[in-house]
Amino acid sequence: MNTIDPVATAGLVAREVRSGSRNGTPTKIAVARRTYRTDQADLWDAVTNIDRIPRWFLPVSGELALGGRYQLEGNAGGIVERCDEPASFAVTWEFGGTVSWLNVTLTPAGGGTVLELVHESPVDPDFWKQFGPGAVGVGWDLGLMGLGLYLDTGVPVDPAEAAAFTVSPDGVEFVRHSAAGWADAAVSDGDEPGAAHEAAARTATFYTVVPDDAAPKDAAPKETAATDATPETGETESAGS
Repeated sequence: MNTIDPVATAGLVAREVRSGSRNGTPTKIAVARRTYRTDQADLWDAVTNIDRIPRWFLPVSGELALGGRYQLEGNAGGIVERCDEPASFAVTWEFGGTVSWLNVTLTPAGGGTVLELVHESPVDPDFWKQFGPGAVGVGWDLGLMGLGLYLDTGVPVDPAEAAAFTVSPDGVEFVRHSAAGWADAAVSDGDEPGAAHEAAARTATFYTVVPDDAAPKDAAPKETAATDATPETGETESAGS
């Protein structure tokens, strides 16, 4: 991967944690926002075009249109619940025996575009105590970073380099700052500071030293863990409603 400033790159993401509920079940909502130096149409294409997604994330297959089912290679799958090109889409995120919900919104801002990712998951109190929001959030931060590298350079992220990134010195520093940022967001939502940062430390350890097959069940994919598991149409190879 390209050389990055891990602290500055982690700081490009604004993080928020909210407590919610869905159908009477308590949920936790991780919100990540990052601005990209490209227009809305190009960013939409980057996160929904079947040919471009693997350049920074994972190959995706299935009926990638409204109501269709998608599958990320070796990872999450789900159903496309909403697609409003070029502004937003929503999918279910089915991974590790659990179902959660992902919404992605693109908003023009100045000379760029803000991507907001909202990932809502049922609360497993023991899991939350152990890892906090960073189990999901760090993975998405890695994906947002990969997307940024690809958009800035036009060069696809090498999967092997991406997989090795989190155990490199820069990768370890990035993950630590990302996890700490998610802990701060959890504290703002009411979590106890000490416990939140202890959970962040465990999450950072997982991402930097624990084998992939020991992943926390709600974690986003480690490799490039991009912004979304995005919908596309089979015919045009880009999202559409």
